[in-house]
Amino acid sequence: MWYGVAAYTLWGLLTLYWRLFPNVPAIQVLCHRIVWSFVVLAAIIAARWPERRAVLQSVTPRVVSLYAVAAVLIGVNWFLYVYSVNNGFVVESSLGYFITPLVNVLMGVIVFRERLRQMQWVAVAFAFSGVVWLTIAYGTLPWIGVALAASFGSYGLVKKAAPLPSLEGLALETAVLLVPAGLYLVALHLRGAGAFLHSRAGTDMLLVAGGVVTIVPLLLFATAVRRIPLSVVGVLQYIAPTIQFLLGVFAFQEPFTRAQLAGFGLVWLGLVVFAVDGMRLRSSSPWAVADQGAR
Repeated sequence: MWYGVAAYTLWGLLTLYWRLFPNVPAIQVLCHRIVWSFVVLAAIIAARWPERRAVLQSVTPRVVSLYAVAAVLIGVNWFLYVYSVNNGFVVESSLGYFITPLVNVLMGVIVFRERLRQMQWVAVAFAFSGVVWLTIAYGTLPWIGVALAASFGSYGLVKKAAPLPSLEGLALETAVLLVPAGLYLVALHLRGAGAFLHSRAGTDMLLVAGGVVTIVPLLLFATAVRRIPLSVVGVLQYIAPTIQFLLGVFAFQEPFTRAQLAGFGLVWLGLVVFAVDGMRLRSSSPWAVADQGAR
């Protein structure tokens, strides 16, 4: 369980890490994250090549196309998350990860014709009411939160059909994104517009280390999910958005009105109903906790 706690705590604290790049555009941070994550994953796979070779040799064009879709979704999610952190939308981004489990449930109904239990419908209704209330309070749809939940939920949907283990799967996803990300960074560098090697050495080191901070919590999660029930993992997953929310309100002093509190309160109430129902029955869809590479 402590592996799971560590993974979700690190994902929550990544908000602080991506905050270290206030002058680097989110698209550049995203591209560096892709490149250096691929480097770290490739090094891990190379170090364990004898046991990993058979897995990679089983990759077919169909598998590549499936992971290409997953790559686009995870890329969108990563970009939105970094953008939200560096543009004062940390509280709204936490909303996205709060409602993601319920988005997963709805996708199960829409795509796989799954039947929801009565308490799950109650949970979804509370969360939907919270988003509607926040839309009224903001005067517009909280699009960052909704887009984060939709992209991560869709990512989980695609990964349901993905055959590779999490390590090789994420390596393939970053490999798909590696060429466009690398070309974009090279083009920026040639124009002298890239942050890498044109900023302080500390910024360069942090951009490179972005690969490590991406992979470490994923490996912790992969270890935890094999050893504890998914119902427990389903409760632990709320650690990350809770940390994001607290950082947004108290560390970054983002505005949080009573109207927002009412909307978040409805979402939280739905999550309590959802979590209690899941723990009571100790049952969950295999994909209800997605392959957590998104933060």
